[in-house]
Amino acid sequence: MERKTGGTWVSDIPEATPGDEYKYLIINSGKEYLRNDPYARRVTRSGGSTVITKPFVLGPSEHFEPPPRNEMVIYELHIGTFGINGNGENDEASPRTLRNAIERLSYLKDLGINAVEIMPLAEFSGDYSWGYNPSQIFAVESDYGLPQKFSEFVWEAHRNGIAVILDVVYNHFGPDDLDLWQFDGWSENDLGGIYFYNDGRAKTPWGESRPDYGRQEVREYIKDNALMWIKEFDIDGLRWDMTAYIRNVHGRNENPGYDLPDGWSLMQRVNKAVRKAKPGAFSIAEDLRNNPWLTKPEKEGGAGFNAQWAASFVHPVRKNLTEYSDEKRDMNAVRNAILHRYHGNAFERVIYTESHDEVANGKVRVPEEVDPGSASSYMAKKKSALGAVLVFTTPGIPMIFQGQEFLEDDWFHDQDPIDWSKMKRFAGILQLYKDLIALRLNRHGTTKGLTGDGVDVYHTDNTQKVIAFHRWFSGGVNDSVVIITNFSARTLENYTVGLPANGEWKVRFNSDSILYDEEFGNTGAAVLHGKAGNISGIFAETVVSIGPYSAIVLSQGD
Repeated sequence: MERKTGGTWVSDIPEATPGDEYKYLIINSGKEYLRNDPYARRVTRSGGSTVITKPFVLGPSEHFEPPPRNEMVIYELHIGTFGINGNGENDEASPRTLRNAIERLSYLKDLGINAVEIMPLAEFSGDYSWGYNPSQIFAVESDYGLPQKFSEFVWEAHRNGIAVILDVVYNHFGPDDLDLWQFDGWSENDLGGIYFYNDGRAKTPWGESRPDYGRQEVREYIKDNALMWIKEFDIDGLRWDMTAYIRNVHGRNENPGYDLPDGWSLMQRVNKAVRKAKPGAFSIAEDLRNNPWLTKPEKEGGAGFNAQWAASFVHPVRKNLTEYSDEKRDMNAVRNAILHRYHGNAFERVIYTESHDEVANGKVRVPEEVDPGSASSYMAKKKSALGAVLVFTTPGIPMIFQGQEFLEDDWFHDQDPIDWSKMKRFAGILQLYKDLIALRLNRHGTTKGLTGDGVDVYHTDNTQKVIAFHRWFSGGVNDSVVIITNFSARTLENYTVGLPANGEWKVRFNSDSILYDEEFGNTGAAVLHGKAGNISGIFAETVVSIGPYSAIVLSQGD
C-alpha cells in the first residue's frame, strides 16, 4: 500500500469484487498483525474478515418528514428480540433480524408511533448482545442482516411515517473481538494503542477502551461513523450512549480534574456536522446527570444535542409508582418531575418509565416491580397504566420500551424475545396505549395542549395523594387539557378540585375504564362541570370521582 498525506494508506486492486474477503497485514518492528478494515461496512462475524460490499442506497423516502419534537413519540426497540422469526413466536434459537423487524412496522404505525430508537446494531462480539460492545462500528451486525437490509428497514419505516433514531456507542469500543486494539502493535502501559488513550483516561465502566478524543484521526473516525448512518442509511437521528463518559473520565458533573475537553469538543463537532449533512437531524444524549449544558447550542459552549434522557423524570416517577406504601408516596417529587425542563424548553428531554436500562441490570419492568411474580395482577396493571398516563401527558418527548404497551413482564435480556401473544391477552392495555398516544398527538382535535409546552401543576395534595395539572399550547377550547391523578389505593369520591375555566369538561380518557381491563372499576362521570370558585388558586372548580391508582384526562369542545 502507498502512504499518502495524513497517514492514509492506499492500494488499488482491480480484480477485487463485492463478496471478496480481506484483511490488512501490518508489519511493524518485524512483527506482523492481521487486522480488519476499521471502516468495514460488512464483516463475516466480529472476529472474522472484512467483506467488500457494493454500496446500496435506496435513497431518501419520498415525502417523508420526521415529526417535530413536540409531536414525537418514540418506541425503543432491540432488533435481536423485537420481531417474530419464522420458527415461531417464542423460539429463542437465534436472534431476530432486521427482516423480522420490518414486518412489525405496520404494527408500530397502528399503535401511533412516529419514531423508533434502535439499540446499537454495529457489529458486536458473539451472537447475542444489547449492542453496547461494538467491535466494528461501521458494520451492521451480521446476525441481524446485510447492510442493505438496514437501508430497507429505514425506507419502510419512513413509508409508514416513522422516523429512525439509532443508538451509537462512542464512550468506549469493544472490549471483545476488537481489531482496533493495539492496531499496529504499538501501545503504552499495555493499553489500546493508537485508537485509544494509553493512560488513566482509558478506564471506563466497560473496560479500558475509551477512544483517544484528542487524536485527529480518531475524531475523524467517529465523525465519519456518525455521518455514515445519516447520509448512507438516511436515518433521522442519533442517540449517544452515556455521554457522561465522553466528557468526564468518571462520568460526573463538576469534576474538572477528570474532565475530557476533547470529548466535549468532539460531541460539538459531530452534532454540528450531522445537522449540516441533514438539516433537521435529531441528536439525543443519554447522560443521566441532568447536565443542562448538553442541550445548549455549540456557539454558547454547549454540546449541541437536541434533547437528553430525563433522569429527573424516570427516577422519581418510578419510585412513586412502585412504592408499596401510599403514605410514602411523595406528590411533591412527582410535581417536580412534571415541571422539570432544560433552558425553559420542555422538549429538550425524553421522558419514560421503561428503557433498556430501567428494565435490566437487576431492575425489572414496572408491572413486575409493582407485584413481583404477578405482573398481570390488578395492582400491577393499575400502577403501570398510571405511569403511562404521566409519560404521555407530561411536557417532553414520550418514549416507551418494546412490549411495554401490552404488559411485557420480567426483565430485558438479549435472548428473551418479546412475547407477542400478550398483544391479544392484554388487548385492553394495548388499547390504553393507543388511546393515550392519540390524545398526545391531538388526533381527535380536542387535546392540542398536549403538544404544547405550557404546564401548571396547580393542585398537589400529599395527604390524599392527588395531583392535577393543566397543559396548553395556546389555551382555550380544544386546546387546554387537564389531567387529574390519584396515587392512592382509595377511590376518590366527590373530591373537589380546580379547573382552568367554567363550563363543560369532557373526560377524554379514564385509565379506570373497563374498556382497558374487566377488573377496572369504571369510576367517574363522562362529563364534569366547572363552576366559579377559587380552589387551588385558579378560576373554576368541580367535584370528581377517580378510581384507585387512576387518572382522567379532560378538555373542552367537540
